[in-house]
Amino acid sequence: MIYIKNTQRTYSIDVHQVKDDLNRMLDFLGYPDFAISIWFTTEKTIQHYNMHFRHMNKPTDVLSFPYHADLEPGQRIVADTQDDKNLGDILIAPAYVDKQLADWNQTFPQRLRILLVHSVCHLLGYDHITDAEYDQMQKQEDILIAMLENK
Repeated sequence: MIYIKNTQRTYSIDVHQVKDDLNRMLDFLGYPDFAISIWFTTEKTIQHYNMHFRHMNKPTDVLSFPYHADLEPGQRIVADTQDDKNLGDILIAPAYVDKQLADWNQTFPQRLRILLVHSVCHLLGYDHITDAEYDQMQKQEDILIAMLENK
């Protein structure tokens, strides 16, 4: 199940496309009955969460909060309870995303899709702190992007 909350009003979000992309990723990854929550929020709100959880007093494009915090990349989730079928939460600040589009040479929908893929990878234990982790995460992201682009 995909839960979407949109409390920002500046940017139009194609909720159907977001749900479709996330459902396709979950099916592809073997988690079709798992849940993800997404909150499209303001830069002020994401800055608050970035400060609270990462001690960085600035806005960002996306934050990911995995339910299975100790999951290793590639490790399968064994759902013993219904709660275990929660992958986690994603916060996205569309205004911040929009400001970065020129840096990425992408449209808003393209960038949003990439951020969704990136966030899902974080929810599944991938990270990019070291070069080896970055390479591993990038490979998984490339697989998911290719899958989404090949309808």
